Amino acid sequence: MTFTQILYEKVNEVWKQTHQHPFVTGMGRGDLPVESFIRYMKQDYVFLIDYAKLFALGSMKARDIETMAAFAKLLHETLHGEMDLHRQYAERFGITHQQLEETKPMPVNLAYTRYMLSVAQNGSMEELVSALLPCMWSYWEIGQMLAGNYPESVEHPLYGDWIKMYSSSEFGSLAKWLIDLLDRLADGKPERELQILEEHFLTTSRFEYMFWDMVYQGGDWPV
Repeated sequence: MTFTQILYEKVNEVWKQTHQHPFVTGMGRGDLPVESFIRYMKQDYVFLIDYAKLFALGSMKARDIETMAAFAKLLHETLHGEMDLHRQYAERFGITHQQLEETKPMPVNLAYTRYMLSVAQNGSMEELVSALLPCMWSYWEIGQMLAGNYPESVEHPLYGDWIKMYSSSEFGSLAKWLIDLLDRLADGKPERELQILEEHFLTTSRFEYMFWDMVYQGGDWPV
């Protein structure tokens, strides 16, 4: 069993709850309230600004040109693929580019990105990957799950574009590269170091659930 397979088993219950969250299933059924999706789209946009920085740090920490180039590709795809989708959605909702850029992160969003950035800046390459991987891996799984369980969802006039992007083989190939990279980096590491990677992976998996719940329920600053 590979290291990432072990991680997957350890967070299985967290991911099950994430995949069954009413925000996620609401996209599949097509009955997710539009205001929740708008909140998600704006919060995820500012999340991706910080998430993209993780790939820049990965490129900086890379020990070979191939890995450096792969992280550069991830950075480019985030800035010009995922974030373009958000910009297109914003335009449909009448949200200007400036308004999108000026979105303030909600508390969970801020805590999540700051945790990953702290790990990336202060930790090793394998710590960086273990912290950022749950986001890409779980999004790929969610995209595939929605496309498989709700075949009509890919043609939904609002949520279809989201589902098509995250269920795509192109997005999946990026997630699989990160999975394989973490397995290579973890190979031969002592148990105490693997436990640190497991903790990062579990923590950001929990943050993923909290992010979906935040954009579904609200969850801005109390005062």
